[in-house]
Amino acid sequence: MDYRERITIEPDKRGGKPCIRGMRITVYDVLGYLAAGMTEDEILADFPSLERDDIRAALGFAADFDRRLLAVPGL
Repeated sequence: MDYRERITIEPDKRGGKPCIRGMRITVYDVLGYLAAGMTEDEILADFPSLERDDIRAALGFAADFDRRLLAVPGL
């Protein structure tokens, strides 16, 4: 799945942070919930507008961001 189909960045929404499908739920929100120990099912129950592929897209975005960061010389 290509996360770019689900992750949007709009300068006037959530300060330009990457969001899920134009909603006000950010990639960082989803990653934070996962890091806090929430399961995908718990996140989906708390946020009915989210879909399982949205969570996977957030993870894909984070992985791609990490790869790009490591490609920067001097880091």
